[in-house]
Amino acid sequence: MPLSGGDIHLERSHDDRVANLTLSHGKYTIITFQMRRLMAERFAEIDADSRIQVVVVRSDGQHFSSGGDIAGFMEVEPIDLTDLGQDVTAPARSPKPVIVAVDGYCFGVGLELALSADIRLATARSAFALPEMKLGMIPGSGGTQRLARLIGLSRAKYHVLTGSRITGQQANDWGITAGVWDSPEELSAAVEECVQTLLGYSPIALRTAKEVLDKGVDAPLYSAIELERKSYAMLRSSHDFAEGVAAFGEKRSPKFSGR
Repeated sequence: MPLSGGDIHLERSHDDRVANLTLSHGKYTIITFQMRRLMAERFAEIDADSRIQVVVVRSDGQHFSSGGDIAGFMEVEPIDLTDLGQDVTAPARSPKPVIVAVDGYCFGVGLELALSADIRLATARSAFALPEMKLGMIPGSGGTQRLARLIGLSRAKYHVLTGSRITGQQANDWGITAGVWDSPEELSAAVEECVQTLLGYSPIALRTAKEVLDKGVDAPLYSAIELERKSYAMLRSSHDFAEGVAAFGEKRSPKFSGR
């Protein structure tokens, strides 16, 4: 049955402080409706676990994802597609920083998943696209809006309307990714370096920064700055800020607790 198949494995590492989500469904990592539901379930578990500070999403296929299970769409009633983007875009709602490691194709819902994360790192051979137009359809899980906010309306219109691919280097130059590496091994090393950096910071400061950035970018500048200012004042009373200041003065590494 096209609606089912595939899995999203959840493993913990770094003393249970990192949640590793691995998309698993063949060479091209086709994302089924079952995998969409699993993404929401995995993040519900992750968000409820206070020990987890960072999330990493990757694929065990030769490609991050060639997109969704096209045949499966014809088995779903149109009314049931109205909430299509609520599951696969769970990374955007998570209070924890989410890193996506992309190697190879990152198409359709695969790209929409990646765009809903906070940090995207990729290999030079990666290719990005929203090819739904070729099926007489448009992206339905936030792709049009998130892509336009990252690369600008003109470029987004071109790539959505034509279904054209964006190369790994273009994605990096345009701000879709935060870095591009020559090989999967170098990408893995870069992901680990990023994870180690984030683990060294205050969880409450990371959570607050993510919220301020996400909510502020779509608000009027005055409102966004006000949100930043009040969030800054809130963090002033945190134990982690006091610890950070003390550690700086004592020339030692801080020991943040998330309070």
